[in-house]
Amino acid sequence: MGKKVKQTYSHKIKIKKGDQVIMIAGSDKGKQGEVLKIYPDKNRATVAEINVRKKHQKPTQDNPGGINEIAMPVHISNMMLVDPKTGNPTRVGRQKQDNGKVVRISKKSGDIIS
Repeated sequence: MGKKVKQTYSHKIKIKKGDQVIMIAGSDKGKQGEVLKIYPDKNRATVAEINVRKKHQKPTQDNPGGINEIAMPVHISNMMLVDPKTGNPTRVGRQKQDNGKVVRISKKSGDIIS
């Protein structure tokens, strides 16, 4: 008899690194930024100039230290992808092309998101 291992399920994350997103909730609601890093296990993403916090760092040989502003991760449910054609927030869909490759599309305009 072995231990039961709890399996966790995470949804397919439709936002990728380098995408332009707009915040739809929280203190930064309405602001736009570029996704810097994705944390799929936590369903979070770090966005440039969004959710910025001050971090006190001790000086080291490489770093002079001081108070630095660092962008902290935000939950993916609080952001939407910006439509490349219109510039408005949009939902993301997936579509299979003729050659078998799956691409992301904008639900509003139907354009392919690179």
